[in-house]
Amino acid sequence: MASGFFALLDDIAVLMDDVVVMSKIATKKTAGILGDDLAVNAEKASGFVSSREIPVLWAITKGSFYNKLIILPLAFLLSYYVPTVVTVILVLGAVYLAYEAAEKIYEYIVPHKHAVISTDEINLTDEEILAMEKAKIKSAIVTDFILSVEIVIIALGSVIGKPISTQIIVVSFIALLATVGVYGIVAAIVRMDDLGLILTAKKSATSKFIGNLLIRALPLIIKGLAFVGTIALVLVAGGIFVHEIEQVHRLVEGLPSIVGEFLAGLVGGIVAFLVVKGFMMIWAKVKGK
Repeated sequence: MASGFFALLDDIAVLMDDVVVMSKIATKKTAGILGDDLAVNAEKASGFVSSREIPVLWAITKGSFYNKLIILPLAFLLSYYVPTVVTVILVLGAVYLAYEAAEKIYEYIVPHKHAVISTDEINLTDEEILAMEKAKIKSAIVTDFILSVEIVIIALGSVIGKPISTQIIVVSFIALLATVGVYGIVAAIVRMDDLGLILTAKKSATSKFIGNLLIRALPLIIKGLAFVGTIALVLVAGGIFVHEIEQVHRLVEGLPSIVGEFLAGLVGGIVAFLVVKGFMMIWAKVKGK
């Protein structure tokens, strides 16, 4: 009995040690997409009336939890019964990430018109504001679902071949980190301007300086996160291409790893972007007829 108990403790210790090691690896591999997740959600959670920012963010956070409850069981079932499908989804997810990065780069380089808020939109009724708020929350939850699939699959890809118990613990930890960590930071970011306003109302010159700094820094931080997130998307996608596609690995194996992954992600994104744009142009012509 005693020997069996200590053997069980030893098994648990080995499992937890494996979980810690694999969690570090999975966190490193998903860091890029987590950065993009942070940038996207910081942008989507801003722009609301100050009193509604936290309720809106909480609604999106709950939606994110529900997304994980749907995605995680499906991912574990695929990993257990058909693990090769996880690799296929991983590569397809990388194509999507690369395309998303290429699209962001294109929008940054090529001038395009931005939506302008009219005076009619400014003078909305309470019911219309709530309807717009619900629409934005729904859009944010849909975006979170796509990003959550990518995060879970990338995390799962880092523990393929490990016992299913290790996979469940590691991937669930990453999923929880993606929700609690990301939305916690987003909450802090979107409230920066409010903290700034509080500080500017104080008599202290230092408080006023810090308050004004926080107010001016908010849009810069969101733009900075978007830039870093785009680079991260390229690197994450490129890393998957290099490690999962043998032909790509051979093409860049003589280069430093970060350079090879960046080039693979960038070229993959450009190809995906051109294919999608070409298909959209053809579809528009077909519909026009």
